[in-house]
Amino acid sequence: MVDSDVEIGIIGGTGVYEQELIEDVEETKVYTPYGRPSDLISVGYYAERKIAFLPRHGRSHQIPPHNIPFRANMWALKELGVKRVIAASAVGSLREDYKPSEFVILDQFIDRTKNRGDTFYDGGQVCHISTADPFCPELRETFITSANVMGLPTHVKGTYICIQGPRFSTRAESKLFRGWGVDVIGMTLFPEVVLAREVGMCYMSVAMVTDYDVWADKPVTAQEIFQTMGRNAMNFRKLIMETLPKIPKTRSCSCEAALEEAI
Repeated sequence: MVDSDVEIGIIGGTGVYEQELIEDVEETKVYTPYGRPSDLISVGYYAERKIAFLPRHGRSHQIPPHNIPFRANMWALKELGVKRVIAASAVGSLREDYKPSEFVILDQFIDRTKNRGDTFYDGGQVCHISTADPFCPELRETFITSANVMGLPTHVKGTYICIQGPRFSTRAESKLFRGWGVDVIGMTLFPEVVLAREVGMCYMSVAMVTDYDVWADKPVTAQEIFQTMGRNAMNFRKLIMETLPKIPKTRSCSCEAALEEAI
């Protein structure tokens, strides 16, 4: 039987595959109208909060960005009762001052993907969800406060451009995005953030800078990303441990009401 009282969902990105925080873990299989999620969902407790953990790429990092079952993942978390989603993501930097190993608490995104199922409203009912401010302000503020207290190098704003993947950008593309004023680049934020909004879940993303994108002198390699991700993943776990107990149990944001004027 599927849990329906899970409070917080954590989506692990590149380098964050295993739940190492929650206790009394049970592996949960959730069936969705969109097929299987990326993996079994681990459900347990941390600081008396019921948590669900889902590795976005699967535990063995076997699912490439363009094939992630985003709709199944978000549907499954909603089915478990999740009201707030905290996502980790590895990103390349498009700015000199957003350095490898630093965190970015995202506040905007640009979509450059294609052919991804990016809505739960494919017909029968039309939904024009607002994404003017796509990230939960309450979650963002809570994480920013924790990062400052811990002294983690963190940027409190950031625009993420989501590319299709799995290839990295050309130099021309990277310089174009940089010219647009984009801060970081990745392959997985969209449509995850929009799908969460369509089902009234709060969503925030901790972007972890792994490298400078190819506008800089040296092209990125997967090996470099994974080396930096090891350091980032450790700090992400510390940040989660510090912040989870501080998340208010009652939501004061308007994320839950996002659909009220959208349908």
